Amino acid sequence: MFCYHCGCHLSEHDFCTACGADVSLYKKIMNVSNLFYNEGLERAGVRDLTGAITSLRQSLKFNKNNIEARNLLGLVYFEMGEVVAALSEWVISKNLRPEKNIADDYIDMLQSNASRLDAINQTIKKYNQALVYCLQDSKDLAVIQLKKVLSLNPKFVRAHQLLALLYMDAEEWERAQRELKKCLDIDRNSTLTLRYLKEVEIMLAPDENVKPVGRKKRDDAVRYQSDNEVIIQPLNVREQKVGGVSTLVNIGIGLVIGLAAMYFLVVPAAVSNVNNEAQKTITEIGNQLDAKTSRIQEIEQQLSDLQAENDDLNQELQGIVGTDGTLQTIDNLLTAATAYLETQDIQQTAANLESIAQSINVEDTSDAFQSLYHTLLGTIGPELSEQYYTEGYSAVRSEDYTVAIENLAKAFYYDETHVDALLELGNVYRKCEDVDNAIATYDKVIELFPDTEQARKAQRNRDNLMGEATN
Repeated sequence: MFCYHCGCHLSEHDFCTACGADVSLYKKIMNVSNLFYNEGLERAGVRDLTGAITSLRQSLKFNKNNIEARNLLGLVYFEMGEVVAALSEWVISKNLRPEKNIADDYIDMLQSNASRLDAINQTIKKYNQALVYCLQDSKDLAVIQLKKVLSLNPKFVRAHQLLALLYMDAEEWERAQRELKKCLDIDRNSTLTLRYLKEVEIMLAPDENVKPVGRKKRDDAVRYQSDNEVIIQPLNVREQKVGGVSTLVNIGIGLVIGLAAMYFLVVPAAVSNVNNEAQKTITEIGNQLDAKTSRIQEIEQQLSDLQAENDDLNQELQGIVGTDGTLQTIDNLLTAATAYLETQDIQQTAANLESIAQSINVEDTSDAFQSLYHTLLGTIGPELSEQYYTEGYSAVRSEDYTVAIENLAKAFYYDETHVDALLELGNVYRKCEDVDNAIATYDKVIELFPDTEQARKAQRNRDNLMGEATN
């Protein structure tokens, strides 16, 4: 552990032996950060990735320069399929420690493999499109998109959870259970996954109040009703055979009557049933053909929509990996930071930052990108602001007001605490008779730097300018 004041190695004492600074509280903060890091490492070791993220974030709250915690947080994000979040952590880590940092290897692993990078971009786009389909209530298309996402990135926990939620909505409980178990294989302590799984298991559990129906006890007799009498005939009791000619005659008469009844009653009914069944079968086949025709048309329309979506995604992909894409912008920012660290050329660094600001809207970028951009801008800002103020003041004395306005504006842009540059800019606007800009600049001095001599001067100049405008 090193002293925050002078950078010397700290001993067991509560003060720095080199500069005498009190480091007792500093040591406690560093120890708490390391404690949370160790806790996150243990949780990651048993695949409690959600708990590991919580612990590592706490570690970085106490010590944002904890490189090991930040790199491990990136690995945990990567294991859960959150590649963008992982890349952000590694980029910050690389800028905090440019040398001997394993984050370089992680970033190179992603950027050097074009197919992997393309798969990552496709995963992000398809997952976002699945969310859009869910909002549009096109749940079948959302399921298709999520299956494609998981084929490209099987460890994307959020995609598994969303797919399970769609299965639960469709009451396909077993499929939802399989997806949630895949989530638990990746992250064993995700609160959202466990909550979904509990709901699924409740729906899959059998009803305990339903008792199995046993076999009925075989009756020992056959019961049937004849008119108003109930006749009970015992089983396994054989009637005595009755012989004679009368029996044969009765059998013959019964056969003739049965054949006649079959011919006049049973056969026409059977033929009619066969015809009805055939007509019903023909109707069902016709309905199936109509349904299949409609389905084919629907699939063709979906294919056309998917082709248009594919074209849009290819265009968006070019916006990410192309010459003016997001990754290229990140690379330009890293190049600018590296150039400044190597050469300390603030003019070139300022030109690089201005080029980046002209190509994109910095406020629309990620938190990590904005942090690095503003850190670099704050590093070169004061010195660069002073140079622009000197050049602007010289231009004022030479009465070259156009150059003066440009340089004084840049001086305040690079150092928003430079009140003299802002006040002098208002004076130049006043000399150029640009009343609106002069008043707006004086108002900014009064608002940003109240109770200062410059604010009082700005107020006097503003009052004089308003009086001149009234006269």
